[in-house]
Amino acid sequence: MRGRAAAAPERDPGLQPERTRLAWRRTTLSGTVAAVLAIRSVLHTGVTAAGVLLCALCCTCWLTFLLLAHRRIRTLSSTGKPAALQPRHATATVLCTVALAGCAAALVW
Repeated sequence: MRGRAAAAPERDPGLQPERTRLAWRRTTLSGTVAAVLAIRSVLHTGVTAAGVLLCALCCTCWLTFLLLAHRRIRTLSSTGKPAALQPRHATATVLCTVALAGCAAALVW
């Protein structure tokens, strides 16, 4: 028994992509709420040129994030081992998330 290494339990390869897919969905939902609240804020505080511009920017960031998230969710749903997230897609996703949060905060403040 001394020379035998303990066998590592097999890991289900489907669990991690499923958790990641759910995380993408939650983040998309959060972005949707931020975009809707930004639109609501502009409509309730009075329509100004700056408000409409920030709202349009917020919606553009949300749509771009939605496109990137949908692409990633499809990749994770494919059979076999999913491909790694490309750095340019990761950078675009982070920039969209930060810009969406910034625009939403500017509209609420």
